[in-house]
Amino acid sequence: MTIRVLLADDQALLRSAFRVLVDSEPDMEVVGEASDGAEAARLAAERRADVVLMDIRMPGTDGLAATRLISADPALAHVRVVILTTFEVDDYVVQSLRAGASGFLGKGSEPDELLSAIRVAAGGEALLSPTATKGLIARFLAQDGTAGEDGDPARAERLETLTGREREVLVQVACGHSNDEIAERLEVSPLTVKTHVNRAMAKLGARDRAQLVVIAYESGLVRPRVE
Repeated sequence: MTIRVLLADDQALLRSAFRVLVDSEPDMEVVGEASDGAEAARLAAERRADVVLMDIRMPGTDGLAATRLISADPALAHVRVVILTTFEVDDYVVQSLRAGASGFLGKGSEPDELLSAIRVAAGGEALLSPTATKGLIARFLAQDGTAGEDGDPARAERLETLTGREREVLVQVACGHSNDEIAERLEVSPLTVKTHVNRAMAKLGARDRAQLVVIAYESGLVRPRVE
């Protein structure tokens, strides 16, 4: 199955470089290019994209606003947004994850990392750069005060819908562990872990694992630790 990729960046040279890289892979194809967020949201629907590589800073409608537009459209529930940023400590990255992005990737990443990120996002099975993303979320939630001693009451209340095992798995996901790692830690099968993750996502209204990490921190289930 071919992964349909949309490129959103205001720099034509970067889009061209990404296109050459993506189109060189047998399981991927670039289905469109956008120079601003509004165009990216429109083309995501028109071109039936699976993954959008979204620059965070663009003129007009930026990547953050575009991510919100895509996430808010039920018809685009299958679309995964990967934020591309020059600075991986940019607080916009966390805002983008809250808005519905599946993860982030530095523009200085190696070609293989970018291609892997596209496949991971398209598969929806794992959070991109789990340890780095988790640490980034923890840092900025600690800074902006959204994860206080008791967490967000509204988020915490939603956790009441989870079973004890689902909460346990959610904690492991928030710590950046893969399904296989969680299975080993909890002494269950990876399929069982995947089932618990999917049920937690459904109950909490999360698009993917990135959203689960945000919810775990914002609810206070997992405490941010700043080095």
